[in-house]
Amino acid sequence: MLTTSATHGKSNKLLLLLFCTLTLLSGCQRGVPQSSCVRCHKDLEHASKSHGDCVSCHGGKPLEEEKGKSHQGVFGIANPEYMGRWESGCAPCHKYQFERMKSNLMYTAAGMIRNTQLTWEGEDGNSYTAHGEKQYDADGKPFSPKPVAELDNLSGELYRKFCSRCHVGAQTTGVYAASHGSGCAACHFPWNNEGTYEGSDKTMKGRAGHSASHTMTPLPDTQVCARCHNRSGRIAFSYQGLYDGNNALVPTRGGEAGPVMTSGARNLTHISPDVHFTAGMECIDCHTSRDVMGDGFAYRNMYLQTEIACEDCHGGAVELPRYREITRENDEALRESRSYKKPVTSGMRMIQTAKGRNYSNVFYKDGTIWLQGKRSGKLHRSKVITGTPEHTIAGHGRLECYACHSRTSVQCYGCHTRYDKGKTGMDFIKQEETPGAFSETEDYRMLYPFPLALNQRGRISPVTPGCQTFVTVAEADGSLSRSEYVTQFKGSQQLRFAPFYSHNTGRKSLGCSECHGSPAFLGFGQNIIAGSSITGTLICERSDSKPLDGFLTMKNGKVRAYSAVTRENSRPLNGAEVKQALSVNLCLPCHDKARDPIYRKGINHRALDDALHRRLLSGQ
Repeated sequence: MLTTSATHGKSNKLLLLLFCTLTLLSGCQRGVPQSSCVRCHKDLEHASKSHGDCVSCHGGKPLEEEKGKSHQGVFGIANPEYMGRWESGCAPCHKYQFERMKSNLMYTAAGMIRNTQLTWEGEDGNSYTAHGEKQYDADGKPFSPKPVAELDNLSGELYRKFCSRCHVGAQTTGVYAASHGSGCAACHFPWNNEGTYEGSDKTMKGRAGHSASHTMTPLPDTQVCARCHNRSGRIAFSYQGLYDGNNALVPTRGGEAGPVMTSGARNLTHISPDVHFTAGMECIDCHTSRDVMGDGFAYRNMYLQTEIACEDCHGGAVELPRYREITRENDEALRESRSYKKPVTSGMRMIQTAKGRNYSNVFYKDGTIWLQGKRSGKLHRSKVITGTPEHTIAGHGRLECYACHSRTSVQCYGCHTRYDKGKTGMDFIKQEETPGAFSETEDYRMLYPFPLALNQRGRISPVTPGCQTFVTVAEADGSLSRSEYVTQFKGSQQLRFAPFYSHNTGRKSLGCSECHGSPAFLGFGQNIIAGSSITGTLICERSDSKPLDGFLTMKNGKVRAYSAVTRENSRPLNGAEVKQALSVNLCLPCHDKARDPIYRKGINHRALDDALHRRLLSGQ
């Protein structure tokens, strides 16, 4: 048997051996051979305290002296998370996040592909994702979607050649202010506007196709989000109070374009920013990691993946925000907040999301709801509106908060898409040039007023064109097989609108007369009112009988919808709803305050027949 001193001696030797082994694996410490990675990239920033070893992320042979040999086996010098390298990149150490990301809509693009197919070709009974990986639906049942490479029609081509260039699964380079890495690096290793490295490593300085620094960013800022969310709905721009107007380089002040330049040679002008942005809040202060990275389940549309709602922090008309105390040591909020400026602690009462999960930075304390900035640590007091007169108006129970509190909503009217079979275009999914190239123009863009309709939740919300597509297909010989063709939706050729939240929220809501007195808000677009008829006026030469900026007409008191509202259960307002909304105008001249008692119950228009109202209406 070993004596006590002998046992201690053997233990010390084992500890020393373990220390030396770990030191060697960690790269370049005193007393061990320095890796060739560090000799060449000696000024390169460490990714983080827990990411000290180059090889574990990038591969390679760190003991080889010659560059070519040392780079053998490197599986992604710029980005270990490039498509096809997920399993050997971040995944081995971050399995939990990796499995969630594989079902995330920003990676699978399932909603984008489905909605494009639905509005261009019609459904074929199959589910498609960008790469066709196995998924689990919201009930936990497995299913295997097809890869979009197999979607052999015009909508599949559109996604692969037009939409997927900015897809988070692939690296995007050479696009000013919109270049980004792929996979995890798209958010956690931010790029600068030029997409070049600007850190301290002299061997990498100024090289394109790299993040601005080699330092990992656990919590992405608003500009990271803006590198992707600056097209289509342009929500990252609207949130910051930026607008790219019409026709790119339109001169603004003093004949100059600007004042802010962004991708696609677009100039941004200033509009009123979102109230949350003004308060100093960033995108991730509202959105949870499950919103952004997914929760492991596959959803058909982003509104199903998103788990937050205005009512979570501000309450609804009759229901207060909900909270749950942290009692478990493995509570998700504790784990997620470790990298926050001020992590949460056990015993805190965390506000719950619309899906009943804890926020990791919103809590209830001393009768007040507080939101804490994840990166800044700044505390924001949340105003609870439950029970206030403005939010208990009879008939407003179906309104989304942002139906009244949106300042603006970006609307792009008349999307003219040309597909030329005589040219070749890059298929970003197949990674090859194939016959057929897309180009796109638009007619008109506006911010206000914006139409309202019923969304997928059966609530009244803003809607925006989604999409008003006029398709031209040029054959290889130059002949046109389709010319400004309006694509079909639900069996008929019709333009489309989609429910939309602009992320341009105002503290003050729209005035009552704006919604109830302007047919544009009800879906009639710019219009002329004549008696009991409402006629739209924004006419496109390719749609001379159907105005672009609306979806309703009224003739002799009868309301008709000529465009569809996409998403399940969505629809335009019907005739009864339109007339009910417009009839409120009879009351507004005298009853123009939300606190007026008449708005606590349904309006009775027979009250206009009493002696007081007859005298007032007669002008006596």
